[in-house]
Amino acid sequence: MKIKQLTVFLENKTGRLKEMAQALGKAGINITAFSMAENAEFGILRMIVSEPDKALQILKEEKFTVNLTDVICLSCSDVPSSLAKALEILSENGVEIDYMYAFSAGGGAANVILRPGDVEKAIEVLQTHKLELIASDFFYKI
Repeated sequence: MKIKQLTVFLENKTGRLKEMAQALGKAGINITAFSMAENAEFGILRMIVSEPDKALQILKEEKFTVNLTDVICLSCSDVPSSLAKALEILSENGVEIDYMYAFSAGGGAANVILRPGDVEKAIEVLQTHKLELIASDFFYKI
């Protein structure tokens, strides 16, 4: 249930984000989910793409600083406290969350990308509690 996430460090320079998106688009790679944060010197773009290994190679060739990280995707009912319940289960089982971001694919579900401190333990805990994890082929086939 692990998903490969690209993390791209982008200089705060006009056009750099566009160059990254164009490089992926030209290669036929689809961005299915992303989150971007910035500071005064650079931005951090975390994204799930249709072909992560190919995207990694292309972005390195284009001189982007990029790496792959394992994350998981939790599907939560799109109702109040659904996420809170899942986070409570993780917390009670000692699973720390480094960061997370979400997207919706419709159908009454919110999908949450989580980067836990211990990916394997998070998967085990969530599956034990019968919470739905989204498989990587959901992202890679789009």
